Amino acid sequence: MKKVTVSGKTVDEAVQSAITQLNTTRERVSIQIVEEPQKGFLGLIGVKPAVVEVEIVPDAAEEAVNFLQDVTKNMGVSVEINKIETKDGLILNLSGEGIGMLIGKRGQTLDSLQYLVNLVANRYSEQYMRIVLDAESYRDRRKESLEQLAKRLGHKAIRTRKEVILEPMNALERKIIHTALQEIKGVKTFSEGVEPNRRIVVAPANK
Repeated sequence: MKKVTVSGKTVDEAVQSAITQLNTTRERVSIQIVEEPQKGFLGLIGVKPAVVEVEIVPDAAEEAVNFLQDVTKNMGVSVEINKIETKDGLILNLSGEGIGMLIGKRGQTLDSLQYLVNLVANRYSEQYMRIVLDAESYRDRRKESLEQLAKRLGHKAIRTRKEVILEPMNALERKIIHTALQEIKGVKTFSEGVEPNRRIVVAPANK
């Protein structure tokens, strides 16, 4: 139940009754006064109560979590969702059995879920909300793995004096590779191709 219509002797009384029924707080609702209270003849006969319509205002983060729970349940995966607030937005970290299904090959399923979760959240948020979806710290492990790969291929490009072409990656993973190779002298990086097949080329700097 997210919306109720309630009457009371006063507007405040009706609103408070509605908030109690909705099991929420005044800060989480929108209030529309349907009818103001009216006193009858001599203040006694024909008294009309106040009527208000009170609706819970959706919380963007809660809606994102609810959506994620529904999707993972339909996928047959039971997960726990841990919310972590950061200065840049919100991290939703998933844990549970069968988590590999939610990550997918090179994190592609996780990226798709993250895209959908952001769409849902920002339907209800007045300001843009950035949500990062993680699964048992997969993002950190993947970042570390990409940095190691970048350095290994950077040294290979220097040693062989030939270009090394990586597999297609999303924009975030390409940025990790570019950043990691900025620390290695003697190599340069650039991207080629069109999404979703855009990839990084690691080349000797003087080539």
